[in-house]
Amino acid sequence: MLAALGVDASTPAKAAEALDEHQLARWRRVLPATLVMREGWTPWFPLHVPHGSSVEVWVDLEDGGQRRDIPQQEKWVEPQWVDGVQIGEATFQLPGDLPLGYHRLCARLGSSPEVFTGTVIVTPQRLEPQKLDRTWGWVLQLYSVRSRRSWGIGDLHDLADLAAWSAGDLGAGFVLINPLHAAETAGRMEPSPYLPASRRFANPIYLRIEDIDEYGDLAPAERDRVRTLGLQSRALNEDADWIDRDTVWAAKREALQLLFGVRPSIGRIAEYGAYCDREGHGLIDFATWAAIADVHGPEWSKWPEELRDPAAPAVVAFRNDNPDAVEFHCWLQWQLDEQLARTQARAKNAGMQLGVVHDLAVGVHPDGADAWALQKVLAAGIHVGAPPDAFNQQGQDWSQPPWRPDALAETGYAAWRELVRAQLRHAGGLRIDHILGMFRLWWVTSEESPTQGTYVRYDHEALIGILVLEAARAGVIVVGEDLGTVEPWVRDYLTERGVLGTSVLWFERDADGKPLAPERWRELCLATVTTHDLPPTAGYLAGDHVELRDRLGLLTRPVAEELAVDEADRDAWLAALRERHLLSGHEGEVERIVEALHRYVAHTPAKLIGVALADAVGERRTQNQPGTTDEYPNWRVPLGGPDGMPVLIEDLPNNTRLRRLVGVLR
Repeated sequence: MLAALGVDASTPAKAAEALDEHQLARWRRVLPATLVMREGWTPWFPLHVPHGSSVEVWVDLEDGGQRRDIPQQEKWVEPQWVDGVQIGEATFQLPGDLPLGYHRLCARLGSSPEVFTGTVIVTPQRLEPQKLDRTWGWVLQLYSVRSRRSWGIGDLHDLADLAAWSAGDLGAGFVLINPLHAAETAGRMEPSPYLPASRRFANPIYLRIEDIDEYGDLAPAERDRVRTLGLQSRALNEDADWIDRDTVWAAKREALQLLFGVRPSIGRIAEYGAYCDREGHGLIDFATWAAIADVHGPEWSKWPEELRDPAAPAVVAFRNDNPDAVEFHCWLQWQLDEQLARTQARAKNAGMQLGVVHDLAVGVHPDGADAWALQKVLAAGIHVGAPPDAFNQQGQDWSQPPWRPDALAETGYAAWRELVRAQLRHAGGLRIDHILGMFRLWWVTSEESPTQGTYVRYDHEALIGILVLEAARAGVIVVGEDLGTVEPWVRDYLTERGVLGTSVLWFERDADGKPLAPERWRELCLATVTTHDLPPTAGYLAGDHVELRDRLGLLTRPVAEELAVDEADRDAWLAALRERHLLSGHEGEVERIVEALHRYVAHTPAKLIGVALADAVGERRTQNQPGTTDEYPNWRVPLGGPDGMPVLIEDLPNNTRLRRLVGVLR
């Protein structure tokens, strides 16, 4: 772990030397790399210069406005000898009226022309989620929600249609979807939306081909080919067993290559240029990774040595030699940006209070685009995971490289800022998967069991502060998934910053382990009955999750004992429903129990009520079983009904089960 942070602790002598170096490091630095403060705060900070030197300190504001001179404070600190020079520590204080944003901290010694710089980030005290009108919305996996016009997978047009209908006909205020992050587009496409190639960019498999402007300008033969590809792909909508991403992407990619060849209008050229300018070098890096992956495969750790560093001359040469291949992937992201904007606009125009709430995964694929482009701020050879918990009693290794907290601070949190900004651009809200990772992450090595990991702490004031700043600028809400092993103060802190929590019915217990009364639930949260890591409610009531974990060898105690505990848990909830007069006369009908559980959640003060679309149509199959990959078809289960047949968007308005469940919320 220490080696991944650049610390050699391989022997006691090396460890002692590294500790000495660590203690001297702050004295060698003139300015702190990054200072994070909340609006109105007046923090002090140290500055290190040769003892007796005069120094001038100021802040250049983000908007290019008048510079702000920073006053020195009277505070004596004993000088230190560092590398043969006596270094003094001066203390300065930032003013409390600095505007929100990202500013440059500057210092100049005496008459020297050299200017030392750092970053000052001023964040809001909090967001204001209490101003939200209480509302409900769907929670769904977009790839699983198809229409008759889908190419075998749910897409952004499907999402816009579902949102508009749900707002106008059902009064829904939001749709919370799975992460739409980019996956590899060469070879087998990773099915998990929580193991992406890039979190900043999106997956072009979600594009609706016919909605691309250039579709109308295809030559007749090319348009016929695209129509044929569409007809072949739509046949996959009848498959109720699984989503075939690879077949779908092969068809969509061929169609997109044809559309890419259409000469756009001068207006479209200008819009594309503006998009590329806004995204900057991050887009170029991503597109370069994708283009190289098309040639050498998606695992950059197996590429030729000279291509493994994004700044290497060979990478620059590849980009120059293959401009069309790189531009194709830039163009795909532009198309996604346009369709994402259109989707959110349709949701809001239909009357949704929030519209689309996106989801941010906790990390990225170790061989993906972000892991390649951001090597300097990620910990090499380390994976993010989780200690043993209710989801997986053997602990979890998610295989994702974690941020290096020291490197983030050194770079002014630039990668995090760009990521959050991109995710919020076309959103009404953002759910943060495992928001606990902004406080501490469970680090594991590839050689050890995930039970043998350790927590590494992060500067949560910086990570959450930047998140709150970007959310305030975008005018969106933030929901943190604060489930699992949570230190109690963490939830208090998130509430203080205006970040909504997550409350799942099955996990809400009082001090005695009994179901928590609805009036005692949090107000500032997203409340749901279930989560994507458990079966839909009908399956959970039947104990499907226990049977599945037993079949996959994930239990650490006998299955009979596990079933007994699970049955006692369900009985406790049924008793709570009857005690509240939310269930009577139909105890044996699963559909009525599902409705009663949602009515229980609706009786809580939660600002947001999330309803799994799978619950509304009677689906029983889980989308994901933590701790597995291909042992179970994770993230590949299409939306279906209790009869085992696929459920398409066009079927929803006449679905009586769905109508009854929504009626419970109303």
